[in-house]
Amino acid sequence: MKGLITKSTGSWYQVLDLEQNKTFEARIRGKFKLIKTRLTNPLSVGDFVEFQLEQEDIAWITKIENRKNYLIRKSVNLSKEAHIIASNLDIACFIFTLKHPETSLGFLDRFLACCEAYGIEPLLLFNKTDLLEEAEEELVNEIIADYQKIGYNTLKTSSVSGENLEILKDKIAHKVSVFFGHSGCGKSTLVNALQPGLNLKTSAISDVHLKGKHTTTFAQMFFWDFGGSVIDTPGVREFAMIDVDKYEIQHYFPEIFETGRSCKFHNCMHQNEPKCAVLQQVEMGTILESRYNTYIKLMEEAEEMEIN
Repeated sequence: MKGLITKSTGSWYQVLDLEQNKTFEARIRGKFKLIKTRLTNPLSVGDFVEFQLEQEDIAWITKIENRKNYLIRKSVNLSKEAHIIASNLDIACFIFTLKHPETSLGFLDRFLACCEAYGIEPLLLFNKTDLLEEAEEELVNEIIADYQKIGYNTLKTSSVSGENLEILKDKIAHKVSVFFGHSGCGKSTLVNALQPGLNLKTSAISDVHLKGKHTTTFAQMFFWDFGGSVIDTPGVREFAMIDVDKYEIQHYFPEIFETGRSCKFHNCMHQNEPKCAVLQQVEMGTILESRYNTYIKLMEEAEEMEIN
């Protein structure tokens, strides 16, 4: 029997039978856990699997199909292990909030680098626009212009005012999407606004630290009435790539890779080499300094992983 993982709680999975459109609670056969892997979760929401029934409503997962892509992050406190957030995606929606909570550009750039590495189309949603004052809205517009210039698709959204929600529906209709961002950025609220009947749990931002609380504790797939599906994920505070070759990192920053073609040396790493076109463009402001700093940070992390 063939199925789709629609929910993961760690030890149990929810599998949708693709032929009968029926859901089963499922577990993994022991041999899965013997596979040598640096992943904390052998299966993720979005995986296609084979399974067999042992009881009327209990299933055992026996095989996982090859993934076309996946979104992955480094596991908390486990520097050499990673956690797959979602797999087999058509589009990954990053929820950026200027405040309540604040999203850093470094966090955004790490996400984009991961999308570039695994061939996932990103969509940047600048959310909670109803909370912005005039100066803050101008700042958001500047950030949007910067990332559109690089080539990324962006959209302002608000679950309160309904800004661009119909446009967002059109962009994700009939696709498998994931909503990703910090706790409190409004992922679940956006899902509810797009399809009110889902009634996903939400909570207010903490007044003390202006950070969100984890209302989504596990990844789960929901199906849109307008076609396609969305994977709602737990909020993430830190994001890092794993098993990345430092020589490949520049490929994940389109403007750095393209500019690097003009460097004097074909193997330029854009750190301190002479006549480096990338460094020149950073100094001129053509390449964002924040993007370049993230590139250097990822290079350093990749070197640390090689040593350890």
